[in-house]
Amino acid sequence: MLAPDPQPAGSTRPSLSLTEDVADILRDMIVRGQLKPGEHVVERKLCAELQVSRTPMREALKLLRQDGLVEIFKNRGARVAPYTAQDAQDLFEVISALESQAAARAARRITDAEWEDLARMHDEMARHHADDNLDPYFALNSATHDAIVRIADNPVLAASRERLMLLAHRGRYMAIFDRGRWDQSMDEHQDMLTALKARDSAAAGEIWERHLLNTGLSVSEALSKAAD
Repeated sequence: MLAPDPQPAGSTRPSLSLTEDVADILRDMIVRGQLKPGEHVVERKLCAELQVSRTPMREALKLLRQDGLVEIFKNRGARVAPYTAQDAQDLFEVISALESQAAARAARRITDAEWEDLARMHDEMARHHADDNLDPYFALNSATHDAIVRIADNPVLAASRERLMLLAHRGRYMAIFDRGRWDQSMDEHQDMLTALKARDSAAAGEIWERHLLNTGLSVSEALSKAAD
């Protein structure tokens, strides 16, 4: 539930913060599969759930269109952008290439303090994995990937990855619902930590490329099953 922000006198547009808040909630619903690929966005229902007017809802949908998460049709409203098995394969093929480069670069640059931060996050992820706590695990998983890109310190690579991740987050969430893939992912994260500690650039790049390709495969399989 969102409370409307105060508006300047005479303003007919929602505040930017309110629009972004609505966009964040809708984005999260798409990531979690509460709004499914190809599903029509029922504005009236969502406005009632979030207790906002149609104006911030429509402005938020425009932001999500820029992200590639929704499609808007004249006189027909909006729908969640389709996401097929082939889309997932294509997307994660590119992300795996980018993140493997980041991992290799990070292995050459990482400091002891940065490695220890990653190790602490990994230990916390392992606890959530053992307890089947999906939400906090997913947040730490994403933070780990972001941290490795940040350590790599390549602004061009980071900017290229950023937009793709807006599309990929919902796929990574789907993959974790497969317990076998979740277990495998934890092993891959452990292997990555080992490679980073050894400053083994080649191993880090190979491990992270395999990790992202495996995630893409899992997402693709989940999408194929959903389409049957």
